[in-house]
Amino acid sequence: MPAIYLVKGRDKSVRRKHPWIFSRGIAKVEGNPQLGETVDVLSHNGEWLAKAAYSPNSQIRARVWTTEPNQDIDLGFFIKRIKDAHLVRQEAIARSNLTGFRLIAAESDGLPGITIDKYDNYLVCQLLSAGAEFQKDVLVQALTEVFPNCNVYERSDVAVRKKEGLEERVGVLHGDAPPNFTTINENDLKILVDIKNGHKTGFYLDQRDSRIESMKYVENKDVLNCFSYTGAFGLYALKGNAKRVINVDVSQPALDTAKQNAIENDLDISKKRAVFLNADVFQVLREYRDQGTTFDVVIMDPPKFVSSKQNLTSGAKGYKDINMLAMQILKPGGTLLTYSCSGLMDTSLFQKIIADAALDAKRTVKFVERFEQAADHLTDSAYPEGFYLKGFACKVL
Repeated sequence: MPAIYLVKGRDKSVRRKHPWIFSRGIAKVEGNPQLGETVDVLSHNGEWLAKAAYSPNSQIRARVWTTEPNQDIDLGFFIKRIKDAHLVRQEAIARSNLTGFRLIAAESDGLPGITIDKYDNYLVCQLLSAGAEFQKDVLVQALTEVFPNCNVYERSDVAVRKKEGLEERVGVLHGDAPPNFTTINENDLKILVDIKNGHKTGFYLDQRDSRIESMKYVENKDVLNCFSYTGAFGLYALKGNAKRVINVDVSQPALDTAKQNAIENDLDISKKRAVFLNADVFQVLREYRDQGTTFDVVIMDPPKFVSSKQNLTSGAKGYKDINMLAMQILKPGGTLLTYSCSGLMDTSLFQKIIADAALDAKRTVKFVERFEQAADHLTDSAYPEGFYLKGFACKVL
């Protein structure tokens, strides 16, 4: 098997089972490994450390599959990883009566670059690394053995694949193509998921816990749900007896689905109790502020504003701007539920941004609760980068 030798002193992270090996940490490559091929990882003096997938085009030059010397990267390996991942999610699945959940959270489940979400009887894969692409056929075989009644669909239409030397791909890997919408159950709510065209793999499963926690703040309240997508936070607000919910998003198809979600759950959307507003959130917030329109609760769940270290400053400015505007339209004593899914922004920085936004808004903000990604989006102890979603419930005076 081809091998990579690490620079002296660069073996510490591998020994601590961190899955990434960067290009600057490699002293030499032995053999001629192909894109995604498995290589042995050796210390500078030849000590065996791991087996990893090689990616000659990426800054992350190798991603570790295993640190067990006798473990082959074969069908049995993938079956074991998938079964283990499913096992540790059983309590979360039962607790929220889920038919939609994250089955594989990439590095956090020992399968670098592989994300798999299960929507009813569809397994939707995002393969974001060279190793994941190289092992695709074996992975699909393992999935069909563990879940013989499921279809497998690929949503690897993600720009990050270019960094791995891969093209974007979408399509059926096993079984049937998904219908226009697949219905999942989440905390006894029915939610429509567009697997083929929706964001990510079709839906934002990671906010499940935050959604149910948001219900305690909404009873008999006027709620503004920003960046609503298909209206999941709005559904929970309606179920939590909110007086009125305004869902704002730039996508009319997403809003159409949001309205259908409310209808599917027999939630009263008559008399403008639920509003679906096709508009730019930044613009709407400024209009509400200038008009003097106020709300009891503002939910702020924007897309990722920080995709690299280079745009951390501009992304932070975006988070500050929207949170400042949200504070300015909240009634005294109102609640701001605000989130960031940018992994490069840690919780303490996000809290500081909200504090700075409060100063600019000339409001006093009290942090009363903290949120993070749902339990099926787990974080392995050796891979802290797996934690990315953070949020706060804030009282605004």
